[in-house]
Amino acid sequence: MSIRLLLSLMLVFAGAAAAHADEADAWSDARQMVVVTTSGWDTNHGTLRTYERAPDGWKEIGQPAAVTIGKAGAGWGLGLNAPRHDGPVKREGDLRSPAGVFDIGEAFGYAAKADTAMPYRALSASDWCVDVSGSPQYNRIVDAKAVGEKTVEGATEPMRRDIHVHGDQRYRQGFVIEHNVQQRAQGGSCIFAHLWKSPADPTTGCTAMAPPLMHRLLGWLRPEDDPVFVLLPQPVYATLQASWHLPALDGTAR
Repeated sequence: MSIRLLLSLMLVFAGAAAAHADEADAWSDARQMVVVTTSGWDTNHGTLRTYERAPDGWKEIGQPAAVTIGKAGAGWGLGLNAPRHDGPVKREGDLRSPAGVFDIGEAFGYAAKADTAMPYRALSASDWCVDVSGSPQYNRIVDAKAVGEKTVEGATEPMRRDIHVHGDQRYRQGFVIEHNVQQRAQGGSCIFAHLWKSPADPTTGCTAMAPPLMHRLLGWLRPEDDPVFVLLPQPVYATLQASWHLPALDGTAR
């Protein structure tokens, strides 16, 4: 190998390492992390773990728990990490949950109040999440009474599912996973963590869990700790764990 080629390769690897380091800076202020891993891209169930950042690295809090994700599995989403294409890519209506690192947004629920420090939205019968790509309110939860019924025309995501969908309780408690905040057309919308219908039922693109786990998460999350949500297939997680400064899944500090 020539010296020139060797130097070129060293520069490429150094540039890639710097890019990874810069990428991880996007969530370097996070002191709480919710991590979901699956066995592969097309798996619709996984394991959720929670971590807090200590002076010597990430420490696992609580026990791992089962969750379900999109019926078709996962695909790279639009979050804090740079867009990726080394796997499926999330699209509107593809039944995949977005993979990557995402800010955790507001909590929501059917009750007027919730036991959480996160900003909380008490849902009303007129609240909808707009899943119509191209709408000015695409990927936003809006009150149809405030923005006008025409604004939510064609939307299929009523937030009070108990009222609009035969008493459905899945949105009784949940929080927003901040995917596609830039509202990229067909990029995917209305991505939440919410209650599951059952342990055997996947979602249309969200992450679903048992009520006790959701209750624990809402009581634990703190906005001042800039919490983030991570979803990755386990082989991908293993590849990115060091460069993305993610917790080691064996519970050791990293």
